[in-house]
Amino acid sequence: MQDLPGKWNNESGFEALFKALYAPLYRYASGLIADEMQAEELVQEVFLKLWQQREQIKIETNVQAYLYRAVHNNAMNLLNHEKVKAKYQTYMKTRTAQYADSPSKMLDAKELKEQIAQAMNKIPEKCRAIFFMSRQESFSYKEIAEKLGLSIKTVENQMSKALKILREELRDYLPFAAILFFLFEF
Repeated sequence: MQDLPGKWNNESGFEALFKALYAPLYRYASGLIADEMQAEELVQEVFLKLWQQREQIKIETNVQAYLYRAVHNNAMNLLNHEKVKAKYQTYMKTRTAQYADSPSKMLDAKELKEQIAQAMNKIPEKCRAIFFMSRQESFSYKEIAEKLGLSIKTVENQMSKALKILREELRDYLPFAAILFFLFEF
């Protein structure tokens, strides 16, 4: 491998660094996580963060070791997050199955589902779209902001607005509404 530029914090040095290390870092990330798209995003985010914080970051060893460690840490964080999500989904499915065991509970669930649908209809359309992208499609606020061309602050405000409306409309049904929110589409 060619020598990496010592001055990677200028455009030409950073570009040389990117060209030299992107492919090996991508292969490394792909070996850690199974999803190639996620591996690609992960490596791009590491380079983006390095570029954005180039004046604040003090690298004690060498930039190559720093980047490999950053890719490794981000991959481990992603895998841990996926484990937590999977456990939570399993837990919610189990809870819903327990809740839906008896006919009276089934009727209660049907009534609750109707109440949730009515409450969702009271949320303004743009706000509701942001809510679904977050809760049903599991997009982060940053991803929603990028897809809709909004600021992250706007997405946060719209989510707060949606949650406030739902809390007000479903106050008599909480916490059962939370269980159904994650398992049913409206």
